[in-house]
Amino acid sequence: QVHLVESGGGLVQAGGSVRLSCAASGLTFSKIAMGWFRQAPDQEREFVAGVNWIDDSTYYADFVKDRFTISRDNAKNTLDLHMNSLQSEDSAMYYCAASHSPVIRPGRMEYWGQGILVSVSS
Repeated sequence: QVHLVESGGGLVQAGGSVRLSCAASGLTFSKIAMGWFRQAPDQEREFVAGVNWIDDSTYYADFVKDRFTISRDNAKNTLDLHMNSLQSEDSAMYYCAASHSPVIRPGRMEYWGQGILVSVSS
């Protein structure tokens, strides 16, 4: 059974930094695409960042603007998201997700974590 468990997050002041981590089990982590998504109240879930398994290429949403960094550790089966220069608009539930498809989009992800809340105070 696949499990994705997010950690980190919480309340942070605007301009601050947060690191999210996702621990994966029950899958071949080195052969799966991973991504971070977020969903704010009354909004659709949106792509934040992703990393494939083929060559560890990374992908970011335009709104990230070099503020976030995604990374994976295949030896530890973990996925991290370092978020800097946080703004109030970044407040949302953040989800870790996995897919055997190289297309890292909400509708293509097979497995999801429960999510973790990031709140940015202005």
